[in-house]
Amino acid sequence: MADFIYLMETRLSPDQQRALALVTEVVRAQQLNVYLTGGAVRDILSGFVIRDLDFSVQGNALKLQKDFEKAGAVLESVDEPTRTIHLLLPGNVRAEVTSTRSEKYEKPGKLPEITPGTIYDDMRRRDFTVNAMALSLNPGSRGLLTDPFNGMADIEAKVLRVLHNYAFYEEPSRLIRATRLAARFHWTLEERTQARYDAAKENNYIENVGDRPLGHEVEQLAHEEDPLGVLKALEKEGWLKVLVPHFSMAKVDTAGLTQLSKIKQQMQEIGLNPDASPIVMYFLTHKLGDKEVSGIQKQIPNKGFVQRLRNLEDDARDFAKQLNAKDLAIPSHAWKFLMQSLPETLLFTAITARPGAAEQRIKNFLTKWPLTRQKLPFPEMAEMRITPELPEYKKILDEAFLLLLDGKLRNHTEIVKFLEPYKPPEPPPPPAPVRRGRAAKKEAPAAAAPEGAVPKKRGRKPKSAIAAAAPVAPAAAPAATAPDQAAAVAKEAKVKGPGKAEAAKPPAKGEVGKAPAKGESVKPESAKAQVKTPAKAAAGKAAPAHKPATKKPAKAEKPKPAAKPAKKKPAPAKKPGKKK
Repeated sequence: MADFIYLMETRLSPDQQRALALVTEVVRAQQLNVYLTGGAVRDILSGFVIRDLDFSVQGNALKLQKDFEKAGAVLESVDEPTRTIHLLLPGNVRAEVTSTRSEKYEKPGKLPEITPGTIYDDMRRRDFTVNAMALSLNPGSRGLLTDPFNGMADIEAKVLRVLHNYAFYEEPSRLIRATRLAARFHWTLEERTQARYDAAKENNYIENVGDRPLGHEVEQLAHEEDPLGVLKALEKEGWLKVLVPHFSMAKVDTAGLTQLSKIKQQMQEIGLNPDASPIVMYFLTHKLGDKEVSGIQKQIPNKGFVQRLRNLEDDARDFAKQLNAKDLAIPSHAWKFLMQSLPETLLFTAITARPGAAEQRIKNFLTKWPLTRQKLPFPEMAEMRITPELPEYKKILDEAFLLLLDGKLRNHTEIVKFLEPYKPPEPPPPPAPVRRGRAAKKEAPAAAAPEGAVPKKRGRKPKSAIAAAAPVAPAAAPAATAPDQAAAVAKEAKVKGPGKAEAAKPPAKGEVGKAPAKGESVKPESAKAQVKTPAKAAAGKAAPAHKPATKKPAKAEKPKPAAKPAKKKPAPAKKPGKKK
């Protein structure tokens, strides 16, 4: 069911969806079951253009006439024998509401005996399997498909199949309908259906056809998207003369129908959806005599359709006079007037109007003025935060379009001046970011520091500060490296002489930087070496690329005699501009 509900929501136009909701609401208010049936279901499932809506009601549909009129529908005609109402709903949506019934034919071509029935009885009385399907619109079963004759399979196979063997015999107008549908969809007749069609044609069943079914088929020609193609197929089968004795393709206003199709498409691009069926019938019968046209109009059972057909020329004449008014010389005024006019009258006037002011304004309305909309929205609208989310956005676009038609809003200054009153207020500034992580860590040591303490300065200390701090901190002595201590020991050995080489032995591994025992005196030479060691370390840090070359310490087993002291490498030059 969900799939068919989705199809109804996507395949129907917005106007048709509103019409569907209107009919369902009116019927359900009377506690009656209602179904979408016939050609509407066929077109929804097959993907073809949905031309009209057919509804079947389990009950007397004639009792709903006043309710439909109160809901805004136009009552075009009523067929009491079949309990059928023909409606024109808002948005030019044609609809047919009929009671579910069963039919029994006593004689071919005669009106059948009608009795109320169920939705299944209503499916059995129909012509082809693709038309014998129903979609429930009732709350408990909405979207449920009723397909007792497997019409879905015939839609997939693109064939037309009659429901029973006597379909063409009981109602000969089905011969014309089969040809019309096959020409519209480019489908073929199923094999057995084709055999029965040929037999009915050979036995001339068509001579028993009634006037009312013929009038219905004549009206259906006006609702075709390609009436010329259907007429050719009917003329080829010989049914065109059955419909209208003096009718032929040579008497059809082909140029008018071609112009009609072109202008209708232009109007649909603007957003207007005219019901062109009366105009199509006008050009189909335009070249016939008045007597023949009058006979055709009497034959059509839908009297509302006939009345609209008769009023076409008078309405177009009055419309052209109003369009020639001087106040409509302003493009924006002419646009408003044409948008509010009846689409069918505008369409017919656009085809038949004589050259003049009215004809030129309609031409601009259909071709020139719509191009102005391509300039919208302005780039300045995004810069001023005028976006589609604003409630007045559509109103702003409409006003800007009318001003553009009149030659205004020609530069950036005029556009900004027009948009300024619609500019939304400035958004509030964003809240300040919350400082986390590092900020919290910095606050902890600051809280632990005593009051009055001067915060420590960051950065590298000068050499003088490092040298002055060395004797104060006894822990700095172990920082001296083994090569520095070896150089100091060698110097001491030179002073004492070669006989005392053993005393100048370098300290063993593990004794480097060891503090003297209690009571021992520290030699001045070693103290001097210890004082200079931090300065050397600082110099090594300052210039890591040029480390001072130091000799390896002499091995204990083979002491070198009177080794020259290692020359100190001068410290790297200090950068200019910095004080010691």
